Amino acid sequence: MSNIEDDLIRRAQSADPEAFCLLAKGYERRIYLLAFHYCHNPQDAEDLSQEVWLKAYQALGSFRGESTFYTWLRKITINCFLNHQRARHYNWRGQTGDTLLGVDSIEGDERLAFTSNSETAMHNRILAERVMKALSELTPPQRLIFLLKHHEGMTYEEIARAVGCSTGTAKKSVFRAITKLREHLDIDVPSTTTLRALQSKIGIGV
Repeated sequence: MSNIEDDLIRRAQSADPEAFCLLAKGYERRIYLLAFHYCHNPQDAEDLSQEVWLKAYQALGSFRGESTFYTWLRKITINCFLNHQRARHYNWRGQTGDTLLGVDSIEGDERLAFTSNSETAMHNRILAERVMKALSELTPPQRLIFLLKHHEGMTYEEIARAVGCSTGTAKKSVFRAITKLREHLDIDVPSTTTLRALQSKIGIGV
């Protein structure tokens, strides 16, 4: 943890709202992208992100520096996702267009890798839709576990502790996600392939 972040945390814990805003600014995009990959809906991702920051603000006094600030924040994020999936069922089926693909909501390097070649752009779009379809067939817990493994780079043991499941369940969830991707993309996707590598392979930015 940097000295600057340390100072911001101390000030935020002393009820300095400006310090908390500066602290949040460094992680807001990362939290939003994790939420977006989880629910694939810009408005839901925004709502989840806001909930995460509200919980973080309320719980900031409990942060003792025993882990990095992001690790602590990610734990809150996971808990928000778990609570949210219990209260609401995300319905991806039937969604079409750019909202599902995130073209309007993701900027810069995170946009779909459309090119000036319309044929290539259409091919990338079809592949992207197939990825979304594959992941939509997973349960919310399976989707979350897959993202924590291949988006956040967590170990199976860390994931099991974070979501309250066994390491075996975590492994099975990731295997099921990879199997779905293989089925929908009709390509050989090794079990060690990360989400970033897969998206790079088919032309989807992260």
